[in-house]
Amino acid sequence: MLEVFVTFFKLGLFTIGGGVAMIPILSNVMVKDKKWFTEDEMIDIIAICQGLPGVIAINMATYVGFKKRGLIGSFVATFGVILPSFVIIVIIAKGMNFIDGNPYVQGALGGLRAAALGLIIIAVYQVAKGVIKDAFSAIGAALSFILIAVLKINVVYIIVLFLALGIGRALLMKSSIDSRDCRKSVSDADERDYRDYQSSLNQRDEQSYTIGEDEQNKEGSDE
Repeated sequence: MLEVFVTFFKLGLFTIGGGVAMIPILSNVMVKDKKWFTEDEMIDIIAICQGLPGVIAINMATYVGFKKRGLIGSFVATFGVILPSFVIIVIIAKGMNFIDGNPYVQGALGGLRAAALGLIIIAVYQVAKGVIKDAFSAIGAALSFILIAVLKINVVYIIVLFLALGIGRALLMKSSIDSRDCRKSVSDADERDYRDYQSSLNQRDEQSYTIGEDEQNKEGSDE
């Protein structure tokens, strides 16, 4: 339990740029360092947490904590990830007047924003590398980007749309697999029937041949 808290406390303390910027760091910790999940499982976690209401960083902490240590683990992980930002924001709020007028602080914040942008770009690359594996996912990613960025359609509608498309695609694939398996079963049954038929013919021929030989032998003995 302490390991879960410390892990997410560090993530909350050193991740700059919001929940999306946390994705590459969280992936490295969960997949490579801790080996808690595989890369495919991590992609699924990101998709689930991104599609749910709320901040993705908190959603991911809650989800991972629950998967590792149950309900208590979800509370511990969530508390660990929000505690650093809570403390830092309180401190900053108390010294806001000093921050606003200090060029050094403003310069530091500018550097942090640039670093956050880099983290977000890395997150996009890592997620895209794991998600885009076929034509459906590639077209879906491009189409959702156009609908959101160009046509300004609400993200909620996009999520619902692609949920429906994903379910429909899964049903079509299952139907295709079932149909192929059915045809294969019929083909196997036909082949099995044909072999049985050939076997019965062979047995009949052998019986006829045996009877013929017996009759010839009998005739020879009578003579």
